[in-house]
Amino acid sequence: MTDASGWTAELISARRSLVRASTAEKVADILRDMVMEGRVLPGTKLAEDSIADALQVSRNTLREAFRLLTHERLLVHELNRGVFVRVLTEADVVDIYRIRRALEGAALRFWGESADAGRAQAVSQVRSAVSMGVAAAERADWDGVGTANMHFHRSIAALANSPRIDEIMDQLLAELRLVFHVMPTVRDFYEPYLGDNERIATLVEAGRSQEALEVLLNYLDRAEDQLLRQFASKSGRGSAQAKSAST
Repeated sequence: MTDASGWTAELISARRSLVRASTAEKVADILRDMVMEGRVLPGTKLAEDSIADALQVSRNTLREAFRLLTHERLLVHELNRGVFVRVLTEADVVDIYRIRRALEGAALRFWGESADAGRAQAVSQVRSAVSMGVAAAERADWDGVGTANMHFHRSIAALANSPRIDEIMDQLLAELRLVFHVMPTVRDFYEPYLGDNERIATLVEAGRSQEALEVLLNYLDRAEDQLLRQFASKSGRGSAQAKSAST
């Protein structure tokens, strides 16, 4: 997994995206992206001083960003201890995948029925995310493959051409990346899905949205089961039992 030590140093380059009248929402966007790219690990304590200094924002702005991300279930405030990146549970996994099926599935269904003028660009983003993942795998950058996978699923949701779905998906993918850290070896988890992403992209390009949906739903079932099995292995329970207890 990504070594999160010193990740706040990367915020210095990110602060260039903040204008003088920066808002808590923009700070939250930067921190959410850090989580989604796997740069910040579950359980990490977020130090106000270092983050505020790196982004050159006020404590009040940062605290408001923390509040927004806590509402999104990415952070948790512990009394007398501070703010931490959440450690997710089996119940979170089940709920996240339930929402993913609804959002990504609906996006593919809508795209199959739509005559939207931006279809070609939307499809090109799906292919671009696949290429990003393949390039990362060739470099043996498995955390990079994970980030490309986030972009792939974001691009699938974007086929719906809905700003609200895009916003929800960004929040959901950040939570999802926190779940992925439970896997002991990222290559074993991410590598098999490169082929699935390629298949889905090819079907989308060919206009075969129903077949793409079937591949996607099978894909999500397998990924959810893998994650639940890993959670269960830590607690000595079976994944089916873990899933039934969470539903």
